[in-house]
Amino acid sequence: MTARGAGGSRRSSIPTYAPQLATLVDAAPDGDDWLHETKYDGFRMGLRVDGDDVRLLTRNGLDWSARFGALVDAARALAVRTALVDGEVALLLPDGRTSFQGLQKGDSDGTIVFFAFDLLHVDGETLDAVPLEARKQRLLDVLPRGETPLRHSDHVTGNGPGAYADACRRGLEGIVSKRRDAVVTPGRSRSWVKVKCVARQEFVIGGFTEPQGRRQGLGALHIGYFDDGRLAWAGKVGTGFTERSARELRARLDPLVQPTCPFEPAPRGAVARAARWVRPMLVAEVAFTEWTDAGRIRHPSFQGLREDKLAERVVRERPAPHPSRGAAARQEKRR
Repeated sequence: MTARGAGGSRRSSIPTYAPQLATLVDAAPDGDDWLHETKYDGFRMGLRVDGDDVRLLTRNGLDWSARFGALVDAARALAVRTALVDGEVALLLPDGRTSFQGLQKGDSDGTIVFFAFDLLHVDGETLDAVPLEARKQRLLDVLPRGETPLRHSDHVTGNGPGAYADACRRGLEGIVSKRRDAVVTPGRSRSWVKVKCVARQEFVIGGFTEPQGRRQGLGALHIGYFDDGRLAWAGKVGTGFTERSARELRARLDPLVQPTCPFEPAPRGAVARAARWVRPMLVAEVAFTEWTDAGRIRHPSFQGLREDKLAERVVRERPAPHPSRGAAARQEKRR
């Protein structure tokens, strides 16, 4: 039996990075049981420190240390022997926003930052049973002070609706709300929830069209999501590309071309005749205004490829009632 330390920690080796994921809800929870953080527009990553062996790992276990060497170098200066820190690699713009497109393109007018928001392990202690607020306090002791590329993800406590409204006013993607007493729960959880200021999610690329006029690379992407094992068609996205990104994406799609349509049911008419179908392996981040009743997205804009996510795990995100409202409904039902 593993001995538990004060507050629920336990002695162990560094665990496998298996991040907790937030559930999309329709409104931010209120009350002092919740703390609220900025939702960053980047790549979810785990920072693993084992002596001089420092790695940045995606949620799927890919080692992306070489992509973000400056962050790895900064982590080697941490005053810890072992650690596993949960966070987000993002491009921080001068106005305080983060840009997924800029991170993809390697924009030079921003700073690549690792925003740390959870401490899962440190110096032989795994903190899976320690309440979140206490883990974040210990995280402050691990991270360096001052302007470094390793930064603590600050939070506010209570007043989720106000935190959400402020994030939207500042042009941020949204907020992530977390129960202050939450222990570590890998995978999707209702103790962590997210509310977005703009509609956006991942979609699987199932086809493309040829460019028209002066455009190069491709015209539009056919995109969809998995629903009970079938790839449902969500429409086409033909904006958000630069000339360079369109050419690079076409180079990734050409080896995946196949004669059959991967969508079920398949689009028909002129839409189908103009399409070139591909094996559904690439994942795109897409911003849009809303879903139609027919299950299509309106006014979509391509944001970039999500190489940190598996195509077969992409489903339609449907916001659930936020936890405060659900608790109130259950209490009312008991009366």
